[in-house]
Parts: sequence; C-alpha cells; structure tokens
Amino acid sequence: MRETRKLAAILAADIVGFSRMAGADEDRTLARLRALRSDLIDPTIAVHHGRVFKRTGDGILSEFRSVVDAVRCAIEIQSAMIDRNAGVEEARRIEFRVGVHLGDVVEESDGDLMGDGVNIAARLEGVAKPGTICLSDDAYRQVKARLDLAVVDLGPTMLKNIAVPVHAYSLQVGGAVEAKPAEPARLALPDKPSIAVLPFQNMSGDPKQEYFVDGMVEDIITGLSRIRWLFVIARNSSFTYKGKAVDIRQVGRELGVRYVLEGGIRKAGRRLRITAQLIEAENGAHIWADRFDGAVEDIFDLQDEITEKVVAIIEPNLIRAEIERSARKRPESLDAQDLIWRALPHTRTWRPADSRIAIKFLESALALESNNAYAHAQIANCRYNCFIYGGLDPNDRDEAVRHARIVVTSAADNANALSMAALYVALLDKDYAAAKAAIDRALSHNPSSAQTHFLGAFILAVGGDCLEARTLATRALRLSPRDTIAFMAHHALGVCDLYDGKFDEACAHYGRAVQSGPARAYLYMDHAAVLSLAGRTEEAKKVARHGLDLEPNWRIRLHSEIGYAPEIADKLIAGSRLLGLTDLDTPSAPS
Repeated sequence: MRETRKLAAILAADIVGFSRMAGADEDRTLARLRALRSDLIDPTIAVHHGRVFKRTGDGILSEFRSVVDAVRCAIEIQSAMIDRNAGVEEARRIEFRVGVHLGDVVEESDGDLMGDGVNIAARLEGVAKPGTICLSDDAYRQVKARLDLAVVDLGPTMLKNIAVPVHAYSLQVGGAVEAKPAEPARLALPDKPSIAVLPFQNMSGDPKQEYFVDGMVEDIITGLSRIRWLFVIARNSSFTYKGKAVDIRQVGRELGVRYVLEGGIRKAGRRLRITAQLIEAENGAHIWADRFDGAVEDIFDLQDEITEKVVAIIEPNLIRAEIERSARKRPESLDAQDLIWRALPHTRTWRPADSRIAIKFLESALALESNNAYAHAQIANCRYNCFIYGGLDPNDRDEAVRHARIVVTSAADNANALSMAALYVALLDKDYAAAKAAIDRALSHNPSSAQTHFLGAFILAVGGDCLEARTLATRALRLSPRDTIAFMAHHALGVCDLYDGKFDEACAHYGRAVQSGPARAYLYMDHAAVLSLAGRTEEAKKVARHGLDLEPNWRIRLHSEIGYAPEIADKLIAGSRLLGLTDLDTPSAPS
C-alpha cells in the first residue's frame, strides 16, 4: 500500500461511559448513537471541511484542513450535546470527550491515517474531562489568536504510551471555565533518597497479564524497601496512579519523592519483554533504563528474576544520582549523608591520596552522626587502600579493623555497610566467622543486595568456604552481571578452583577478573601465580610484568596480608616463586 506523509489537524472523540450505558440498555444506547452520528456528528464534521477516517465503536477519528476548523467543529458538537442532555437524568446522558492535535501523519492509499499525530490526539481525548476539549500546545498556538477561547493550562502532561510529555490545554464549552486547581504543596522530601514505583503498563493488550504486572511491581516495592537508606512509598499510595496519564514531576510533588520508577510489559507470541526506567522527579531526567526478556512458560521465575535485577541494578544508579546531587549543594547545607556522598567518588580510585580526602569527609559525617555504619565502613575501606597501596603502615591497618569492627558488632541493618565491614574483618583480621556472620545479617536485611553477594562470595572463598562462595558468586553475576565489582565474583570462583587444585579452571576465572576488573596489581599478581602453577610460564611472566608496572613495590607476602586462608596463600606464594619472585622486599620483574 502506498503511503504519504502530511501535516493534519486530528480530532478524536468518544463517549464517556458507553460500555456501562450499553450494558444497561444496549438497543436504546445504540439507537441514540446512530441518531447522533447522522443528525449531529457527521454533518457538523462535513460543514467544517473534515472527514471521518476511522470509527472505533463509540468513537471517531477525523481529519481537518485546519486546526481552526477542527476546534470549531468540536465546540459546536459539545455545545449541541449540552442542549440534548438538558432534562435527561445523569446516568443516561451521552457526553463526549474530545482531543485535538496538529501533527505529522501517514496517509495510506485507502485513506486511513496513522502516526504520532493520530496517537497524540487520541491520548489527549483520553485525559479530557466529560464535555470538554483537550488541545495540544501545537493546536492551541494555531487557534488562540483566531478564536475567543477561555482555556485552562494543564501544563506538560504525560500521555499513555507517548514518551515525551505534551503541553495541553482544556477548553470548557457552554459554562464557566473551571479554574485550574491550585497546585498542592510539595511534600517535604525525606532526609534520605526517596522513590515511588508506579504501576507498570500492560502493553500487550492482554488483560490476563495485569495480575503479573501488578504482582511484579509489588515485589519490586518490597525489594526496594529492604534498602535501609532508601525511603520507599507504599504500594497503596503509588497504585492510586494506575490507569492514569501522569506527569512524573507531579508525582514527585504529590508523593514527596526524589525518584520514580516506571515501566511496562509487552507479550509477543510466547515471549515477554519488560522495560523499566528510573527518573528524577524534579526535572524528569532519565537516570537508568533497561529491558528484560523471557518466555511465558517461565513467567514466575521471570518475575523473580526481574524483581531481583531491578532492585540490584537500581541501587548503584541511585547512589550515583545522589552523589551528583550532593555535589551541587552548597557546603553550608551539607548533612552527614551528603558528606558521605561527597566522599564516595574518592573511595573508588583505590589511590591513597584520594582515600585520605574521603576520610576527611567521612570523619566530618561521623562528627554529625557518630553511629553512621556506612561512614565507618567506608573509612575501613579507605584505610585498607592506604595500608595496601600506601606502604603497609600498621596504623592504617589497625584503623581499618577498628572501624570495621564497630559496624559488625553494632545493630546496623545497612547491608552495604555490613558487607563492606565484613570484607576488612576477613582480609585484615582473618576473622572469617565474624565476617560470615555479618554477611548473613546483610543478606537477611537485603536479600537482593548485589554488593553483599559479590563481597560475600570473595570473603567465603578466601576463608576456604568454597561451596557457599560459589553459590553467592553465581547468584551475584545473575543479579548484576555488568556491575563494577563483578570481577570479585570471578576472583572468588578462581580462588575456589585454586583451593581445589584445579589450576586451569582457576586461570580462566582469574583471567575474567583481570579483564572485567579495575587495573589492580593484586589481580595481576594472583593471576600470574596461578598461571605459573598451571605450567603456563610465559603467559605468567607477561601478566606479572603488568602487575609490577602498576605497583613496583609489590611484595609476595601481600598474598598473605590481604587475608587469604593459609592453604590458599601458600599456593599463591609458591606460584610466585616459580616465576623467580623470591625476594619478599624488593621483587624484580620476571625475565
């Protein structure tokens, strides 16, 4: 079929509550509709130089040569309906909603029109109140100087299945123009990041999928609620927006949240596709978006997987957004949490100089909130970096252990704080039992925490508990396969194979850890040691040279210092010595 693009004024109209009226008295309702079409609607459209190109049961879609003609036609129809409904009981009144838009359309050879111009007009009709006309900004600009109209500015309006908000205006016919309701006062934002999860859209057109969509959203809300530093709006409040076209910024104001998560589900044959996106409510900026695919037969497994992945992936994106937001705040307005957000970028380079900067922010946060578990855990992290990469100062080691112990012996319920503190209790104090207990507590508070799974897998592996370490590592990679710390799961799996004497398998996992992880000397030196144990000497020498380029002062005893159980550390040291790295204090690059 041939098609032609053009600009057209589109009028969309349908009857409010038609299904209800037809259900009560189908014959009379259909007779009244036929009479309206022949006596009022079709003649009025023709008089104003329009044409009906599609009928949808109780609705119509019409094309006009100009927006002025389309709006005049809509006003005449709505005015006539006021007269026709006079004296008719409310339950039997026929009332129209009308939407008008000027936009680009595609005309096919049979005269049908399609495209965004049609879709937006239809969605505008959907948000119009009974008896009113809803105009897009494009349409209103064409008529405001030519017609004497009193309109209500609805502002940017989210329309169903339309990606970008459309500025809309409401035109009341035959009575006083209803005043625009006063904008409700914005609820005060909580003192921590806050989020609302809106009902996801069922985009498949299959009502039977509604239960799945709603159930998935409820599970996501439950999962996010386990993140202790996050304020999550309850299901009963967020579900008041179900089936409505919403403005994300309005949702943020009405619910008092900084972030909104929304999405949809589409079914195609035996496959399901689910999309989700995280939006900053204040400015409508998209922070993160992803999609998930699966088979209908696995619908419940898919639901669990999506819930876990969304919860796992959304957390680091929220943290990044909070770091950026905090960086924009004035220094005199910083509270303890803002100081922690400001510290975080400096904690992630692993450089001692950056760690010292972060420690100052974190100590300031503790001065305001002495029992903040996450601040203590991050100081332990920074002190560890200073110890390993800054000269093995015993004071750094002792301070790292002290702050980590404060967290694991407290009543903290922050999974990220517990898992981070557990890491340094294991690596620096070699108290694997206390570290494992902290990981178990962290998972009880947030079973979907990807960080806890990654760190827990490594802690258990270096402690020799390889069975559970493999389970956590595999689950971690499923929860967040593109995570910035995913290398720790590969490292953990490599340690487990090394422990079992499976050197070739260990080499593969260490290789993945090096490829996906940050450029850290210990990853290269561990990998080199395992390659040498597998008899792959030339490869091992190349990898070791990379490691020593990164950290010329590397010491073989660091295999023990970073917390490996003796049976694992001994194997790594043996592998290193096979490469000629026998001098513990002044290593030389393998030749």
